[in-house]
Amino acid sequence: MTLYNKYLKIFEKSFYLYISFGILLSSCVGGVAAMLVLMNGSGPLEMFELFLITCVAMGYNTAVLADLKPKITYNILLGSVGVSLLIILLNIF
Repeated sequence: MTLYNKYLKIFEKSFYLYISFGILLSSCVGGVAAMLVLMNGSGPLEMFELFLITCVAMGYNTAVLADLKPKITYNILLGSVGVSLLIILLNIF
């Protein structure tokens, strides 16, 4: 069993617990990423990064509100946190 499948099973088992945790995680990591982007300026590249962060964070919230299947919601959560972490790393260095 891969690490992905292991955590997907855990996510599916306690779906309603983890969607609220996911909203907090996605929003907080997205907020940190947005703060770091805006600390670097407000040019077109920074505004595109801010747009991207907002879209992926709201994408997870939309998946939760639309009551999508747990696997789809989990994948969107991973994508949201992954994109936000990538932008954090790009703006730190």
